[in-house]
Amino acid sequence: MTKLNDLRDNAGARKARMRVGRGIGSGKGKTAGRGVKGQTSRTGVAINGFEGGQMPLHRRLPKRGFRNIFAKEYSVVNLGMVQKAIDLGKLNASETIDAAALNAAGVTGKVKKDGVRLLGKGELTAKVSFTVAGASKSAIEAVEKAGGSVTLTAPAAEAAE
Repeated sequence: MTKLNDLRDNAGARKARMRVGRGIGSGKGKTAGRGVKGQTSRTGVAINGFEGGQMPLHRRLPKRGFRNIFAKEYSVVNLGMVQKAIDLGKLNASETIDAAALNAAGVTGKVKKDGVRLLGKGELTAKVSFTVAGASKSAIEAVEKAGGSVTLTAPAAEAAE
């Protein structure tokens, strides 16, 4: 039986750190494994990505893509998750369900985003009225089929002429 005062790591589980610059006999004395002279033998060197004067890989490859800094990022909520929250009693189907109610029920994540977008995955049996920033066509159809309504707060994207 092992005693608490006899507990030890397995042999070889912990490796002692190499002490450099501690004499010739250590095998890592004098230059301490840094070679002789030059930039990298000195302290404070940061040449990550430097390829000896050759054009670095990050400059050889073409730039691609575009990040729209004005794009809205919505929390995504599926109808199945809303129905589950209603069944568990976290949401009241008789009241209007909005972003605050979904957040309080724990349906949306804790990260604050630009609003909630409703998607049509799953089944909705309760008659519910939603006030959300966006919704897919299938989600709107499913809510209206169950006898509810969807009110969109975000301005709809104007159709290209």
